[in-house]
Amino acid sequence: MITFEVNDMTCGHCVSMITKAVKQADKDADVSVDLATKRVQIESKSGDEADFKEAIQEAGYTPIPASAAATPSSQAGASCCGGCH
Repeated sequence: MITFEVNDMTCGHCVSMITKAVKQADKDADVSVDLATKRVQIESKSGDEADFKEAIQEAGYTPIPASAAATPSSQAGASCCGGCH
């Protein structure tokens, strides 16, 4: 399983955009997004971490491999669409 922390994911719209990006990289991937913990978990037989990281970045977010995410991002309080907070 591939796990990212996406600290700039702040609302349901973000969840939708990230899920869509992952599915574009691998339509058969199982995606689980937990907005409260800002974690995205991906189960895929054909995609790899680099593919999904790039897809999420292209959607406008900053994925950090969970193993490397020791400190919160400086954007943790940022809002993607201006109406979240």
